[in-house]
Amino acid sequence: MPSLNDIRSTFLSYFEKQGHTVVPSSPLVPRNDPTLMFANSGMVQFKNLFTGVERRDYTRATTAQKCVRAGGKHNDLDNVGYTARHHTFFEMMGNFSFGDYFKNEAIPFAWELITRDLGIDRKRLLVTVYHTDDEAVEIWKKTGVPEDRIIRIATNDNFWMMGPTGPCGPCTEIFYDHGDHIWGGPPGSPDEDGDRFVEIWNLVFMQYEQFEDGSRKELAAQSIDTGMGIERVAALLQGTNDNYATDLMRSLIEASADATSSDPDGPGKTHHRVIADHLRSTSFLIADGVMPSNDGRGYVLRRIMRRAMRHAHMLGSQDPVMHKLVPALVRQMGAAYPELGRAQALIQETLRLEETRFKQTLDRGLKLLDDELAGLGEGDALPGAAAFKLYDTYGFPLDLTQDAMRERGRTVETQGFDAAMAEQKAKARAAWSGSGEAADATIWFDLAEKHGATDFLGYDTETAEGQILALVKDGGTVSAASAGDTVQIVLNQTPFYGESGGQVGDEGVLKTEAGVARITDTKKVAGVFIHFAEVSEGEMKPGQAAVLTVDHARRTSIRANHSATHLLHEALRRALGDHVAQRGSLNAPDRLRFDFSHGKALTPAEIAQVEAEVNEYVRQNSPVDTRIMTPDDARAIGAQALFGEKYGDEVRVVSMGALPGSGKGSDGATYSLELCGGTHVRRTGDIGMFALTSETASSAGVRRIEALTGALAMAELRSRDKALADIETMLKVTGPEAVKRVQALLDERRTLSNEVSQLRRDIAMSGGTGQGNDVEAQTINGVRFVAQVLSGVSGKDLPPLIDEHKARLGSGAVLLIADTGGKAAVAAGVTDDLKARLSAVDLLRAAVTELGGKGGGGRPDMAQGGGASAENAVGAIAAAAKILEG
Repeated sequence: MPSLNDIRSTFLSYFEKQGHTVVPSSPLVPRNDPTLMFANSGMVQFKNLFTGVERRDYTRATTAQKCVRAGGKHNDLDNVGYTARHHTFFEMMGNFSFGDYFKNEAIPFAWELITRDLGIDRKRLLVTVYHTDDEAVEIWKKTGVPEDRIIRIATNDNFWMMGPTGPCGPCTEIFYDHGDHIWGGPPGSPDEDGDRFVEIWNLVFMQYEQFEDGSRKELAAQSIDTGMGIERVAALLQGTNDNYATDLMRSLIEASADATSSDPDGPGKTHHRVIADHLRSTSFLIADGVMPSNDGRGYVLRRIMRRAMRHAHMLGSQDPVMHKLVPALVRQMGAAYPELGRAQALIQETLRLEETRFKQTLDRGLKLLDDELAGLGEGDALPGAAAFKLYDTYGFPLDLTQDAMRERGRTVETQGFDAAMAEQKAKARAAWSGSGEAADATIWFDLAEKHGATDFLGYDTETAEGQILALVKDGGTVSAASAGDTVQIVLNQTPFYGESGGQVGDEGVLKTEAGVARITDTKKVAGVFIHFAEVSEGEMKPGQAAVLTVDHARRTSIRANHSATHLLHEALRRALGDHVAQRGSLNAPDRLRFDFSHGKALTPAEIAQVEAEVNEYVRQNSPVDTRIMTPDDARAIGAQALFGEKYGDEVRVVSMGALPGSGKGSDGATYSLELCGGTHVRRTGDIGMFALTSETASSAGVRRIEALTGALAMAELRSRDKALADIETMLKVTGPEAVKRVQALLDERRTLSNEVSQLRRDIAMSGGTGQGNDVEAQTINGVRFVAQVLSGVSGKDLPPLIDEHKARLGSGAVLLIADTGGKAAVAAGVTDDLKARLSAVDLLRAAVTELGGKGGGGRPDMAQGGGASAENAVGAIAAAAKILEG
């Protein structure tokens, strides 16, 4: 009797011998189909090959594809555990031809594999074809299938379409007859919904292209897409019509029974089935980068997890169970899907933490449910308001409550639930509107309410497809954007990181079939990721599918700087004391900036110690791990919270570095442990190198460090070495004492230089020279505005001055012009609350033009440039003021 693993191996080996390339399963999160929540068939990863958008070095492929159907339009969750064949996770075996072979080869391939290699009794097989597909009928007859076992189906069950337009074609399906002891009739009969005849293979013939007017023409490159459900085939080969009786599922059910000390075939049989099925889907989703959350894919994962956990609770389990079953799953499926083994520790910890948390509220939630039912008449539905209270207070998804009611023979009044949900959203909107946010930002709240939060894919990919949901221009939605337009684009999912936690937003390219746009920045408001775009070619419209590609080199540098910031934070705490806490940060592609609480300047020895310690952990090249936890649990294990961040019910906890002699085990052995939602390197060695370039005062009681990583850090360190080498060469004749003295003088010079710079900034903050030296803010069009012309400061002094002015203003804009002796250095800044409607870049460019300069640039909150002269400072300030007036 072949095992499920044997069947998978036989299938892939057969098609490999037929000239097919064995292609690994794609991740469960589709990267090339924005309409899908999860991969639900084998053809998903080949979609662009079928449409001709992409070409690869093979025209025949075979796969064992991981699939999940538990959300969106493909949702089997409610039936899992109660039927013999419904699953949230299943494997789809497939063979594919991309313009290579067609019906004449595909049909015999399927028949030979099923009847010869797998040994299925051909007398128990029958096939269906689309009623007009005479060609397929004739091929089946030549293959050896009697005509009375070929059934013509006139419905769309046997005609496949990719969408309203595009590739389409007839299908032919192979059914297995489990015998007349099971109720049911053949496909097309009144009793076809019974369990006697089970579909085991579907062959799709991509034969036509359909157009908007309903007409079709034959495709130039006709293709094959097939799918064989491995669980169904395993069941029939193992003498059953129940997928849960197969060897793989049986092993997981027995593991569940052992963990809960219960009978696998007793009254709790359904509970074990749910647990076994949901163990697969949750484990594979976590291995593919999905983490439990309150929206999007993470919410679906949480629903599956909690459904399984409730069934474990009903078996009498008092302790978390799910994480204990992961080793059994890895033993069964780890060889075919090695990502399971690689992620085993993460899967187990995520399941344990989630179940621990859920158990704390489960008893209270179920008690509330019982109290509500006690006041109802026999058979009455649970009021929607009660179901919403379970959702809002205890985190019970609606379908979990419906599942609990189903077991009690009752339903849930969903209209009341929807009304309560709508009322909560209205209250949240009213609270948000009164929170001081910019009025024109309400558009993002509207879009969040209409479409939901954007699904962020960028933790594990830099390229993905998304669907354009809205185009925004001048504070309102528009129906299209053409070449030359500057717009903001909202999609259902994106790999672009939205600026937050000190990490700048991603840049890159967005392409549709009709146009191209350059993404110049990405921000996040109300859960919506806003892609600031300049359309360079064609036209963009809502509804279009788009390929999004993050600027890889830029993201790589940002990741390195962000991860180095975490190491820097911990090195400072160890060098200076536990009073060190983050007070602001910037993680940009070209540098990092870190503000921290400390009352005095660092000594040269302290700076050297911090720099050396960071580089020590960079060289350690230890893995950077991420976990999802509650904020309280994260703080309980010592995770550092970041200044200014708002935390929800879950946080990402990023750990990096192993303390000497501690191995890689417990939380106490971790060097850096912080709450952080940013993107990070996979190993600390990816940072490359760390060089601290300056240490100055940022404001009272706050110091600021700027640093470089990677190639820029290497260049900085080499320049230091060269300077010291030159001095040593000059002074060799005077002996080592002179070299020490020169080194001391250099340290003293750097300290004095920092102090002079700080004094200049202090003087500048108390007033400057020339026009605009009054640092009192004026108000223009509701925006507080400070403009200064300074002397005695350099261009590099301007950014910290901008930051200090913004801190004093709280809300407003700043323009600083420094007369540097013949030329002008210019900087502009805008506080975070105004960035959505006012850009420092616009202020800067208006001023620079009046000073005889060109361009300049930066970010909406900080921009720098230069001019030929500071003589027309009055005109420059006036030009910036006009931007505010507009």
